[in-house]
Amino acid sequence: MARLNRAEQQARNRARVLAAARDEFAEHGFRDAKVDRIADRAELTRGAVYSNFPGKRALYFSVLAETAERASPTPRTGPGTTAATALGALARAWVSRFPLSDSDESLRTAAGLTPEILSDEPTRRAFAQLMRLDAVLLGLSLEALEPPAEPGGRRVRVAETVLTTLYGAGQTAAAAPGFVDPFNVVRACERLAGLNPDDVWPLPHVAHIPPATPVDEGWAPPEGFDAVRRRTVSLADDGVVAVLGLHRLGAVEEALRAAPGDAAVTAVVVTADPAELAPLARLAVADLCGCLRQAFPEEAWPRLRVVFDDAGAIAAAAGVASVEDTTETAVRVVGGRVVARSDDRGAGHAAGSFARARGGDRSRR
Repeated sequence: MARLNRAEQQARNRARVLAAARDEFAEHGFRDAKVDRIADRAELTRGAVYSNFPGKRALYFSVLAETAERASPTPRTGPGTTAATALGALARAWVSRFPLSDSDESLRTAAGLTPEILSDEPTRRAFAQLMRLDAVLLGLSLEALEPPAEPGGRRVRVAETVLTTLYGAGQTAAAAPGFVDPFNVVRACERLAGLNPDDVWPLPHVAHIPPATPVDEGWAPPEGFDAVRRRTVSLADDGVVAVLGLHRLGAVEEALRAAPGDAAVTAVVVTADPAELAPLARLAVADLCGCLRQAFPEEAWPRLRVVFDDAGAIAAAAGVASVEDTTETAVRVVGGRVVARSDDRGAGHAAGSFARARGGDRSRR
């Protein structure tokens, strides 16, 4: 049998720790789980656990993220063809994950999530921005199925209401198993498709946003993994790449609304705390997109690509030397080169507006 190299051994140990932690959290919940027992289950030392994860919370978020990314809710219907039927299919996939009783192992595993999100202000802020990102993703899919009639109209507020309903129902189902009627949740989400809030994209205060700086720079980023479609993507495509810290994720909509409709828009998600907060980000996106891919036809999937850049390699290619949770940088890519950049609040809008002002991709060809 071939001997494993160092990287392969580390990957195997990490997988063993995750599997052991998944069993420990299912049996004891987050609060009562013990790192020593996780090490024993994995047949590794306590030091080996900490060499892969800096603490129990980082390990917990990683277990939840991997579970969400691997989950494949059983579709009970095909994807919807209208906003109402798609939201119904989304809700059915979502509620299929609810615990069936207070002895359900998934209940013990997930019960610690909300307290950990609430435990400190940076994590709360990150999660709030992740919900904004999810609302944009869902809103874009709704707009693709049923484009708003009014100029500048969008469906993000409907998406926010749907997510509020689904997350609220999930929290209630966890606190009071058997109380929530899944069929009522599905019907409520279907009817929310008819909600008609005053939802027109509000232009940012463009007078306070410096225009993107024209440049001519090389662009050779590594490939990324799109968490929306679960596939590897090239970031060399013409479009806008917005590098956003976890506290600035909502700003991606500025890039989307400002860029030409045929331009690729990619949110590159970075954080100053990749060990703990990057898995939380993966969890939030996977929870929604796992259901969204089943509920909406592929042609209605959001055009926004979401790439997690834990090591900061893509950010470095975009000229971001050090990432923070408040990072906001955007570059416009045409013909394999960066033709404009912005490095402050409103960066996505500046880079997208630059693309539109120059006539989109065709202007530099």
